[in-house]
Amino acid sequence: MIPHLSSEEDISLDLATKGKHSALSRIAVRSARRSGLDEQMVFRGLWHRECLGSTGIGRGVAVPHALFDRISSPVASFTRLAAPVDFGGPDDDPVDIVYTLLWPRSAVPAFLPALSQVCRLLRAPGTREGLRQALSTGEVMAILDADNHPAISANLHACQAELRIVMPGPH
Repeated sequence: MIPHLSSEEDISLDLATKGKHSALSRIAVRSARRSGLDEQMVFRGLWHRECLGSTGIGRGVAVPHALFDRISSPVASFTRLAAPVDFGGPDDDPVDIVYTLLWPRSAVPAFLPALSQVCRLLRAPGTREGLRQALSTGEVMAILDADNHPAISANLHACQAELRIVMPGPH
């Protein structure tokens, strides 16, 4: 199950930032509004996870994520940055596509399969290029909801190895 964006409000195009810290801070504000969580709590959760190891997955994509006790359903957001920033990803490519996940700690068993699917979706070259070229939030929604994505495997061990997944502490 790929956590879907619930509305075009979950999408931000060409967000201007000064670096990874700035990007996560601005994304945290938007995600907090959508989740009902405190924005500092969201930022701390995302930053803590980032400090454990980069959430950059390569090819200009990052999937910052954090687990929270105070939400009951996943919250996803998509951000395309105005200028790429260094996320310390495995290929050292600067990141311009950021898909953020806030996940309920009560649903941890579903978290890794969902994270794996998001990563696989965003690693597809056609998807990435479409997201980079999208002119509107509606186009982004259509690309992410399209049925023509490559087959997605829920092979947890492969995903954990490829993402160097580290489960963050409680928030």
